[in-house]
Order: sequence, then structure tokens, then C-alpha cells
Amino acid sequence: MSVKLAELSSKILPPAMLGMLGGGQLGRFFVIAAHEMGYRVTVLDPDLNSPAGKIADVHLCAAYDDREALESMAQSCVAITTEFENVPAETLEFFEQTRIVRPAAAAVATAQHRVKEKNFIRDAGLPVAPFHVIESAADFNSVDAAIYPAILKVARFGYDGKGQARVSGREEAEAAFEQFGGETCVLEKMLALDLEVSVVLARDVHGHVATFPVAENSHLNGILDISIAPARCSDALREKATALAIELAQKLEYVGVLGVEFFVCGDQILVNEIAPRPHNSGHYTLDGCVTNQFEQQVRVLTGHVLGDARLHSPSVMVNILGNIWHDGEPDWAAAFAVPALKLHLYGKHEPRAGRKMGHFTVVDVNADNAYGLAMQAREALGIGE
Repeated sequence: MSVKLAELSSKILPPAMLGMLGGGQLGRFFVIAAHEMGYRVTVLDPDLNSPAGKIADVHLCAAYDDREALESMAQSCVAITTEFENVPAETLEFFEQTRIVRPAAAAVATAQHRVKEKNFIRDAGLPVAPFHVIESAADFNSVDAAIYPAILKVARFGYDGKGQARVSGREEAEAAFEQFGGETCVLEKMLALDLEVSVVLARDVHGHVATFPVAENSHLNGILDISIAPARCSDALREKATALAIELAQKLEYVGVLGVEFFVCGDQILVNEIAPRPHNSGHYTLDGCVTNQFEQQVRVLTGHVLGDARLHSPSVMVNILGNIWHDGEPDWAAAFAVPALKLHLYGKHEPRAGRKMGHFTVVDVNADNAYGLAMQAREALGIGE
């Protein structure tokens, strides 16, 4: 039986059981937000040590296509969401038959495949960097040489710099394509960037939108390193990025929390990627905003009015990767020595290089002070060395 329209617009109240597909740090923060609001949560994740599974009311330790686990979740959960885009769209489609699912399977299917994502952004009339779809080596024959230097990205399962290669010309591109096993890829022109920014927003089932302040992002080895909110750019640029993110969400008919990454090149602002979930660059909202992105996710899923997304304090977030465990436990005393610093560790059982183990945020009434203190703490912890 399909979910009725009346059910889609109704409010789900505590202590209802909510479902989360994925047990990483984003799922963990969702569980925390849901618990604070009085809800219970079932997490489906195949990792016995998943951060979200450890604190959920129920942890279904099974694959995302495990029929028995899916049926169990459908029986116990009123509404279901996801914390990462690589959950099979078929799993979301299964739940959509009988349960409220936000975001919808169709939106996740678009975001989880780079070809579909790029084509959607272009066809929606939104600005995007020049790109070519590469499905076979023969496709390089039709690629304009002007696209080089470029980045070759696998269409599926690439994130945090994984499944990507910088290529200066056709020969390098073909070699990278072969190294990726001939998987479908997107060949995207490498741009001279002035800035990278992102917008995290929430859109409810009625089409109402709440946008968080634009964040300015910098990356290290393909992984987000620092986010600054508000972004240090013109009001006009922030307004343009926000307007583009809203337009994208509307054209995608998106319901949920959405992250949109942008490239800024001179007077151009281009959509880079979309994430159908809370976003790493939105972690500053945990400490800097009236409502954080995870509470907003709970609100959208349960049909409540969107929370106030205002920034109450300038904020700087710094990612903590497993690299800094090289000599044992990091010097957390150095972090706690900064009174305005808020430390968030994700409860992952094994640190390793490149793995996101946590983050910290520094908030201050003065944006420059927040940035300076955050950089002091970052250096004291040995981040980026």
C-alpha cells in the first residue's frame, strides 16, 4: 500500500521510531538530535562498530539490500532517511511503498551518480564546469583538447578525493580511465578557483526552505579541512550561491537536508556537487546556529516546521583526521585550552590516515578571533602536518 498524501503532510510525534540508513558520523549526529527531541532511532549499517549504531535504540547490522533487515525496519519505523548517498536507490524505493522516505529515492539516485548529477544540473539551467561523460576509451576521441587540464572522476562511490585523478592531457586521462577499471567517469575541466563555498539547506514537503549561512571551504588532499561561516566574500556572492542552491532543490523536488558545493572563478559561480544529506561543511551549525543541520533533518522527516537557521556566532570548523594519531592519542589538552572550542569526536574504533575521526568548531563574536583561535588549535593538534 502506498503512503497517502495525508500521511505525507502529517506530523510524526515522539516517541516514534525513525529509521536511518547508514551508521557513520552523520547518522550519529542524527541519532543525537532525534534522541534530544524524544524520538527513537533504528540504524541499518553493516559495520558492527558503526558510530551511529553504537548509540541507536536498535542497530540492524546487515547489508543495505538485506531483505529481512529491510522488512524489519519497515515494520518498526514510521519514517526513514539516509546519511550518505551511496545507499542503493532500490532500498529507498522499497521503503517508499509503505513508509515516509525523505529524501526520495529519485533524488538520491541523481546525486549518487556523477553523470546523472552533472546532466541534471546542466539541464536545469544551472551553471556547471565543462565536462564530458566517458563510458569507454573511445569517448576520448570526441573530447575537446581545451578541457585539459582536467579531473577524471568515477561516476559512483567517489568521495573525499577517492576515485579521482588529475590529468594534463588525453594520454594521462586514458591511463587513469584504465586504472579505474574502465568504469563510467566524468571528465571535468580543472578551473582556476578563487574560492570554494557551500550552502546547506532544508526543504520540507510543502516546499518551504530554510538556508544556513554560506560556508567558505578549503581542502587538503581532496578532503575538507576548514569551513568558515559566514564565508569571507561579498554579500552578492553569498546571495547568488544561496539562490542557486534553492533553485536546485526546487527543480530536484527535494525534501530533506541538502548540501550544495560551489566553485567561484572570478565573477562566475558554478555548481560542483550536491549531497542529499547533511554536509561536512555544515558541521559548524552544531555550535554556531540556532538550529543545527541534524535537528533540521529530524524536523523535515517528521513533518514539523523548519527550525531557525540563523547564525548566532561566527564559526570556524576544522576536520580531525586519523593522521594525527601517529604517536598515540592526540594532545586533546591543547584543544580544551581554547575556551571557545567545541570538540566533537565520532567514536570510530580505528584511526587511519584520511579517515574523519572528528572535528572541532571555534565560535566567537568576532570572526577574525574565531579563525585565529581555530588555527592555533589546529597547529597544536598537528593537523595538516
